[in-house]
Amino acid sequence: MAESAKLSALVVARNEAAQLGACLATLGFADEVVVLLDRSIDSSATIARDAGVKVIEGAWDIEGPRRNAGYESCAGPWILEVDADERVTPELAAEIRAALPDAKADYFLVPMANHIGSRLVRYGWGAYNGVAAKPVLFRKGAKRVLGGRVHPKIEIHGKRRTLRTPMLHFVDRDFSDLFARLNRYTDLAALDARDFGRKPNVAQAFRRFWSRGWKSYVARRGYREGAYGIALALFSALYPLLIELKLATLGDKP
Repeated sequence: MAESAKLSALVVARNEAAQLGACLATLGFADEVVVLLDRSIDSSATIARDAGVKVIEGAWDIEGPRRNAGYESCAGPWILEVDADERVTPELAAEIRAALPDAKADYFLVPMANHIGSRLVRYGWGAYNGVAAKPVLFRKGAKRVLGGRVHPKIEIHGKRRTLRTPMLHFVDRDFSDLFARLNRYTDLAALDARDFGRKPNVAQAFRRFWSRGWKSYVARRGYREGAYGIALALFSALYPLLIELKLATLGDKP
């Protein structure tokens, strides 16, 4: 493999022992695998070291610095960013390997096949509960993550291409896990809003409750997924409302 096409696979994780081994097992096609562990107290480090990959341990309170530290730790000129709940199929690995040697792009969007449990859920996802594609394959230096505890903005530059083969994404184990994630994400987003000095706007969020639910269930065809579509519509609708309610009450906590 030409030096310019060498690939580092990066996994940034925290207490992901249940998922990490299966994720790493799909990354053997990369020239280097880096696992950055943030404040992990489970067996994630042991799993990563037993897999023979490069392990970096540390503590980062904010998503941006954590991700950026991972990028800097990669030796390859190309980085594939994989979360512990994602899997690279052999077909995707082959497409990535074929694309890099003569790449005319600086980054690639990779389609995501989002699952709840073992079920592939194609419709109803939104920006905050699951995306259709992500810019997770990129030249080193092309991507930078900004501040924020959850869903931070990214800066990415250069020419873009899109791969055809999806990455498997096991977003939630079940409905309980989905709504636990909603609670966790809105906790973090409310803290971000407070830190940025934003005032709560519950009325606006209540209006968005209906528009976001409609967008997920009707415009994004969540109705085709039965109960799963209803759950995703509720996630989308409740997300901004819960943030504003939590932001409004943060000062009341001891």
